Amino acid sequence: MAVILVSNDDGYKAKGINTLVSSVQDIGEVYVFAPDTQRSASSHAFSLHSGIHFHRISDRVYITDGTPTDCVLFAVRGLMDKRPDIVLGGINHGGNLGEDITYSGTVAVAIEGIILGIPSIAFSYVEYEDDPDLEFSGKVARWLTGKVLEIGLPKGILLNVNIPKNPNGKIKITRLGKRIYRDSVVEKILDNGESIYTIGGEPPTWIREEGTDFDAIEKGYVSITPIHLRWTDFTMIRKLRFLEDEFKV
Repeated sequence: MAVILVSNDDGYKAKGINTLVSSVQDIGEVYVFAPDTQRSASSHAFSLHSGIHFHRISDRVYITDGTPTDCVLFAVRGLMDKRPDIVLGGINHGGNLGEDITYSGTVAVAIEGIILGIPSIAFSYVEYEDDPDLEFSGKVARWLTGKVLEIGLPKGILLNVNIPKNPNGKIKITRLGKRIYRDSVVEKILDNGESIYTIGGEPPTWIREEGTDFDAIEKGYVSITPIHLRWTDFTMIRKLRFLEDEFKV
């Protein structure tokens, strides 16, 4: 039986992670390592300069005061007695589309998984709701997890999955779309005269392009985007080689 490691950034009590665990528990031995509270937008941060705590709260379920990345890193590097066959992040409460994946703790779970050489998937339900209906999302997670366990993924590739509120029952293999942000800095003066700052402004929109994750979600498809971490721009390497000969300091 496959060994499945599950984590998230919404905390271990979130409906999304509990739906995910329930959806895959009959196809593998599920271990949960999750933050004890909300850690959304923590990106790929991990605890380098301070120790963190892990507490076992039930059979194969552990919580930590660390980050989503900590959950995967510490679990795989020593806290689990078995190496996972697959790492699953989510189901996130809210979409992770376009550039948003760079901020996402849910996607960071999958990133850490592939850094450790384990096939990984991040799941997100795109609507922000207090009590979302995640029945369909759970079915998607179960099907895709089983498929990846069956066929595998190329080394260094994760799948970023977004599930719409009103699905048409089909999937699309997509590329990341482009967000349009309209953020602004909001200053608030406290009673003691001190200023604190938050990010405000209008909600972001997206550039309408066929084949993107945004486009698929708008049309009711489940969006599945393969992501790799080869950040190097090989075209620019060739274009910038002339600088090696011109360098003088």
